[in-house]
Amino acid sequence: MSDLKELIRDIPDFPKPGILFRDITPLLRDPGGFAKAIEGLAEKFCDEGDGFDLVVGVEARGFIFGAALALHLGKGFVPIRKAGKLPFGTLKAAYELEYGTAEIEIHEDAVTTGQRVLLVDDVLATGGTMACSCRLMEEFGAQVVGIGFLIELVALNGRALLQGYRVEASLQY
Repeated sequence: MSDLKELIRDIPDFPKPGILFRDITPLLRDPGGFAKAIEGLAEKFCDEGDGFDLVVGVEARGFIFGAALALHLGKGFVPIRKAGKLPFGTLKAAYELEYGTAEIEIHEDAVTTGQRVLLVDDVLATGGTMACSCRLMEEFGAQVVGIGFLIELVALNGRALLQGYRVEASLQY
């Protein structure tokens, strides 16, 4: 999987000075690289087999990886969105940001009690959004069987907020 790093562009000082942004758009543009990224995520959870019902992707790039992974695994896909984006009744959860709070939401009929879900996003940074997503799934009575990321930014220690969950990342920086 380390050869996928060649398809990830580093952009210094984005979105603000001192940040090194890992840009996945070159990887998405490359059909072989994108396929390898999806296959790599699938392999990390192959021991789960049919042990989960749905892949749940977190807005926005989690939709890309989550939907492709769901299709690859023959599973359904459910999006978790930023608040105010879904047209039907929703269940919401709030989480802390660097300077304030944000909310995510999911359709109230998207997941049912007892379903087993695999959560997916592109990058594990601080872990706040994913921890909130896990709480949202558990409010439904769903069981989070795993959390998958393409990239983990190790220095930001996002795993600390995800203790107790199986967390897998294809690439680490």
